Amino acid sequence: MALELKQGLKLAQQLVITPQLQQAIKLLQLSRIELSELVEKELLENPVLEDKEGLPEEDERLSNAEKHEEAKEEDRGHEHVMDEVGTKDGELKEPANFDWENYLDTYSTPGYQVERERRDDEGMSYENVMRQTESLQGHLVWQLHLSDLGEREIEIGTEIIGNINDDGYLQSSCEELAKKTNSDISEIEAVLIKIQEFDPLGVAARDLKECMRLQARHLGADSEIVLKIIDSHLNDLERHDYIGISKKLGIEEYRAKELAHVISAFEPKPGRPFNQESPQYIVPDVYVQKIGDEYIVTLNEDGLPKLKVSNFYRRALMKGSDVGQHTKEYIQERMRAAMWLIKSIHQRQRTLYKVSKSILKFQKDFFDKGVSNLKPLVLKNVAEDIEMHESTISRVTTNKFMHTPRGIFELKFFFNSGIHQLEGGGVASESVKLMIKNLVTKEDPKKPLSDRELVEILKANNIDIARRTIAKYREVLGILPSSRRKRLQ
Repeated sequence: MALELKQGLKLAQQLVITPQLQQAIKLLQLSRIELSELVEKELLENPVLEDKEGLPEEDERLSNAEKHEEAKEEDRGHEHVMDEVGTKDGELKEPANFDWENYLDTYSTPGYQVERERRDDEGMSYENVMRQTESLQGHLVWQLHLSDLGEREIEIGTEIIGNINDDGYLQSSCEELAKKTNSDISEIEAVLIKIQEFDPLGVAARDLKECMRLQARHLGADSEIVLKIIDSHLNDLERHDYIGISKKLGIEEYRAKELAHVISAFEPKPGRPFNQESPQYIVPDVYVQKIGDEYIVTLNEDGLPKLKVSNFYRRALMKGSDVGQHTKEYIQERMRAAMWLIKSIHQRQRTLYKVSKSILKFQKDFFDKGVSNLKPLVLKNVAEDIEMHESTISRVTTNKFMHTPRGIFELKFFFNSGIHQLEGGGVASESVKLMIKNLVTKEDPKKPLSDRELVEILKANNIDIARRTIAKYREVLGILPSSRRKRLQ
């Protein structure tokens, strides 16, 4: 059969993602800080965009005659401007009588707006003052220069300190350090011993056992028995197997417990106090407030620029004849970009408001009674409620936070799988996690609850759950296994 080339026409439909649609999708999943940064960038790059709050009021800038003339020009030019701006395929197209003032100047978010007063007479909040914390390496270098060491030893010590990680452990061997500094291993070890005497105790150790031995020596607890426990019985100590330790070392059980108390006070990560990150403050995107018996949803607009299209460039397009062709095309392009950005932000805020209202409707029991009454909820439920696609709900709930009377929660928190109940129905996984946490908090420290016992207790409370699910939730909550939860008595 011979092969031949043919030409043919085919009619088909396909989804084309325009740059404008890509921008709208991107805005949906941006956090509040990222959105503010993007808007600020657009304000710098697009001369057509203006921040309404950063400009003088129109009434103050224009005389009555100028305002009257501008109003007449706008009435004559609305249709002309919109025809010029929205003519290309895939671009924003609005009706010719589109209301510029209501859309471009005063777009706002639906919902109850709560007035927030700013008091200038309040004192400064010292917890919000930024301070630079000292690093572990800086603290060690400071001690190194205060010590009685020669220049060569300080050079070696600086290299050693540079190879200590944030937890306080030395990451390089003495042989590697000797090659880097062209020194003998004996010189490296001598300086290392000096550094291991620095604050914090246990710093520059090469492993956990050496770290704990250093602390035992500095604290005067380096008896032969303590060192034996550190060297050979850390696993027994972790399991609280005091009987096994006492038999292996030939000491009384109470003595093993006393020594365990001493060792448990050692710091396994000496650099921890220097590795504390500054707190990251969350700015909520949505406020839910209870007024009377009703919950009100309000979007947080504080700090977001109020965008508008520049009247100067709008009038330039209306006049037309006074503007060159290249300038006119540039203004049209920038006008389209400005309109799409404003519309995309408006759409993002409106979608966020709808999703928040829907979450409030589904999880009203949570707002009334707390986490224990959180209901199972999936993206599909909210998508069907507000008639949007699940992917849109997923994007709009990413990196968004809601301030509620119960605290600040990420929007994703309200979406959780359900655990079946023995008598029918379901309970949210977050509610089950809370029950597990409460049970462990109230357990007898001498006899902590095992995963199997937690399963039986939850079944007695009409919750059908597997042991492996209990283990998974326990790990998420940071709760140790029962064998490691025994407390020293």
